[in-house]
Amino acid sequence: MGVFSRLSDIVNSNLSAMLDRAEDPEKMVRLAIQEMEDTLVEVRSQAARIIAERKGLVRENERLERGAAEWQRKAEFAVGKGRDDLARAALHEKTKLTEAVAALAEERAALDAALERGDEDVAKLEGKLAEAKAKQKTIRSRQESAGTRLRVKLQLHSSKVDEAMARLDRIEQRIDRTEGLSDAFDLGQRKTLSQELAELEADSAITAELEALKAKVGKTA
Repeated sequence: MGVFSRLSDIVNSNLSAMLDRAEDPEKMVRLAIQEMEDTLVEVRSQAARIIAERKGLVRENERLERGAAEWQRKAEFAVGKGRDDLARAALHEKTKLTEAVAALAEERAALDAALERGDEDVAKLEGKLAEAKAKQKTIRSRQESAGTRLRVKLQLHSSKVDEAMARLDRIEQRIDRTEGLSDAFDLGQRKTLSQELAELEADSAITAELEALKAKVGKTA
């Protein structure tokens, strides 16, 4: 397959459809990118050869035109000298060069057309390449994200998670028991309302008795 035929196939291909059919889209888009980059290198190399060939045709065309002009001059000189036979021969040589110039013009036109088509296809291929690279980045990002989500879901559905949660529950239960034991030591340590009132009454009675004792001692003194 020629380089321009392969270029046309790539430009006209539907990258999204190719990826939809692929078992491994990332691998497919990577191969497509490599193919496009290789094709770009070949197309540019081919274009360089065509440009060099065209320059050669331009130089040859100038040489032929100078030759035709020289034969024209010789024909005119021969006519001036009355040598129609020589003039006829000179014009015959000029005609051959003129025909060669016309043939070169057709070759140059074909090369120009090929370069123009190649330029358009390269522009399209570069657009395809940018599209492929963008898809490659998106696919890689989606695959990484999907892989992360899958690992999380596997962890959530794993028996190890249930076992870990059960261990946490047992730890909380042990903490509850320890807190219960600590609170149990406070039982009976707090005075009831009746106890506090009885102590208050006893304290008041002692205070009254002390005041009475002070008054009695003061009178006897």
